[in-house]
Parts: sequence; C-alpha cells; structure tokens
Amino acid sequence: MITRPPPVDPNPIEKIVKDHPSLAVDYLQLFTPTDRKGRYQHYDTLRFRIPRHLDHGLAWSVVKSARRLQLTDLVKLGVPMTMCRLLNTTTIQKAASASDRYASTAALEWMSQQIDEQEHISYLLNDLIEDEAISSSQLEGAATTTKVAKDLLKRQRAPRTLDEKMIVGNFKMMQAAWRFKDRPLSAGLIAELHYIGVENIDDSHYQPGVFRSASDDIVVEDGDGNVVHTPPPGIGLEKRLQTLADWLNTDHTDAESEAYLHPLIKAITLHFAIGYEHPFHDGNGRVARSLFYWYLFKHDFAAFRYIAISTLLKSVPVQYGKSYLYTETDEMDLTYFIDYQCTVINRAIGTFKATYEKTLQGMQAFKAFLYQSGLYTELNDKQKTVLQVAQMNKGEEFTATTVKDNLGCSYNTASAVLNGLVEHQLFNKRKDGREWVYFMIPAQKLIKGWSI
Repeated sequence: MITRPPPVDPNPIEKIVKDHPSLAVDYLQLFTPTDRKGRYQHYDTLRFRIPRHLDHGLAWSVVKSARRLQLTDLVKLGVPMTMCRLLNTTTIQKAASASDRYASTAALEWMSQQIDEQEHISYLLNDLIEDEAISSSQLEGAATTTKVAKDLLKRQRAPRTLDEKMIVGNFKMMQAAWRFKDRPLSAGLIAELHYIGVENIDDSHYQPGVFRSASDDIVVEDGDGNVVHTPPPGIGLEKRLQTLADWLNTDHTDAESEAYLHPLIKAITLHFAIGYEHPFHDGNGRVARSLFYWYLFKHDFAAFRYIAISTLLKSVPVQYGKSYLYTETDEMDLTYFIDYQCTVINRAIGTFKATYEKTLQGMQAFKAFLYQSGLYTELNDKQKTVLQVAQMNKGEEFTATTVKDNLGCSYNTASAVLNGLVEHQLFNKRKDGREWVYFMIPAQKLIKGWSI
C-alpha cells in the first residue's frame, strides 16, 4: 500500500506568508517539480525529505504549485473523464533522445550495415525478441524458468503447462504486434491481440478477445489481497477505448506544432491506459505491453523488437505497480508512470547497445578465425551465420525448424546448412524423438586445432 497525498491548498504561498512568515524560506525551497537529483517524487516518498518542522500538507501544496506551472494536458481517461497531465522530466527527454538515436528503423539499418548482412543481426540478436515474451509472462506469474522458456520457443514444441501456454501466447502476441504495425488502433485490434495472446490457455477464465461487460466490474488486488485499483465500469468500455484509439491515431509528430508529442510518450500512455481500463478478465498487462511495442513499431522504431522492457520491469515489480498507483492517486498525473517507464527504457536501450557492440566485436573476431582456419571459402553465408550464433551463445542447440525461421529459408536448406557444419567437423548432432538436434563441438576439439 502507498501513502496517499494530503489535500492540496490552492494558495499555499499566501497561507505561508500569512501564517508562517518565519518559515517562508524553508517552504519555498520545496517550490520545484523535482528534487535535486531530478526525481519526480510522489508524496509517498517525498514526505520523507520534508523537514519535520514544516507542515507536510502545506509543503506538498508548495510542490504541487510548482508542478502545475509546467504540467500540460495529455489525454482524458476514466469515468468521469479526467484529464491526464504530463511534465516533461529530464528522464523522459533522455529516453526520447535515446530512442531516436539507437532504436529507430534507420538506426537498426545502420547497425545491420556495420555487420554486413541483415540476416546476421536478426539472428544474432534474436534472443532479445524472445526475452520480452518470456519476461512479460513471468511478470504476470508464469513460473517457467527462462532457460526452459527459451528452449520451448526455439524448439517450437507444444506447451505442456499453463505457464508454458502463457509464454507461447505472449510470443504470438508480440509477433502479431509487429505484423499489425500498419493498422490503425481500434477496439477491435485490442481485442484481436488479446485473443491471440491468451487463446487456449484457459478460455473459460480469460475469455479470449471478449471485453468486460456492464456486469463484469472487477478490482485489482496486491499480493496481500488489498484492493489497489478499481477500473472504470464495464459499461461504456468499448466507447472509451475507441476514444483512446482516436487520440492515438491522431498525428502529433509535427515538431513545429504546440501539440507535438514524441511517439514514445504516446506509446507509454497507451500502456498505462490499457492497464488502467483493464478491459479484459485477465491478461491486461500483457496486452498493454504488447500495444506499447505495437505503437513504436508503427512509428518506425524497429529496434524495439530487440529491446526487452519486461526483463527490467520483472526485476522490480513493486515499483512498476506503484507507478500506476502514484498516477491514479495524484490527480491522474501521468508523469509518474511515464517517467518510471523511461527510466526502464533508458536502461533497456543501454543493454541493447551493449549487446550490439559485443556482437560487432565478436563478428570481427569470428571473421579473423574463418580466414585463419581456411573456413572462409569453405562455408556458405548461412553456415557462417549459424556458426557465429553458436560461438556467441555457448551451449545453444539448433534444429532445422529454428534455423529455417531465423534465416527465412526452406526446411531443406536449413537441414543442409546444419549437416554441412557437421561434415566440416564443427557441429555434432543427436536424435531427440523424431527431430535431429545440432550443437557446436567444444572449442578445443575444432578441426585443424583452431578454436574460436
């Protein structure tokens, strides 16, 4: 549970001058939207830095007065419709800038050129696509380990448990978010993503693709059973979602316009709005996060396919939940949620950059190995790619199906690629049921005494 803010005095400065003139300097030091470290704090945490000799309610009113000078209108949500507002913090600005520099489609194309082949970067960074689907499911309670989940997705085996069904469903939903990137947002698209993501997990519980009805009012509880959020009523839900969609579909990218909004801000707002409305019986968080990605894909931030936000959200789920509550309990000030998400995004983009740089360095070393070992002219491009992935991800296993999907080739071509690596004494294989599984032999046993 969090500590809700006290009532706000509409004229705190006037009250201070009248009733506490000797403390005016102490109070006015709090007249700033953020603290000295740039943090936009809710009363739940801010109360601990308010000096004890000051009235906390009056001090909070001073902070709120400073914020109201900079808050701007964003979008209306809820029942009755309430204007959500935003203050553009340094953290938000940094995340928008980082997205432009490192996560745009143009940036991804440039990275691909550095590695020479598009298929190389797609395959080498493919683990990051799986990470979002897995972590988003784990955030919702899926208990499967990441290692087992990756094997499930790579081998494309049938899920055996409800947890595995959640992960497969979420992976399908993320793939659909990419496929649907050219479509406008609508209540129908939201329902379709939900259907794809939760179908056949437990249909009687999830009710795939079906919005809450007027009689399906629900509450959101914390781990201790306390009610922390009561979503707006089911009645009028589809109409509210369509109003939200109309706002999302409006172009706010004209930098010369006073209405300019960076796509990242709108994507995070969509994430919040779906969690706030809770349009489905279950699976709302997964849909909200997939729609965040969908909106960024739609606006040419293709590198977000490889940037796993949920991996970081999963590590601090309490803070993720509080960012919702901070907004809801403070006049729908979306700055809390957007600022927190941007903190996570800055870290996630940093991880993506580090992975890319490691990939680029590994590629250069790998090419040197191919030349020195004499394999450069003996292996075709697809074999080089698979060998490079195996070298970077020690212990990874390959099947013709996974190679087919990652390289965009036929099953027969993928089989030939893997068997060719066996013939060159770089891979071994074993039978697992009806399927052949391939893996790189230990480095010290590679042909001609060379190792990677």
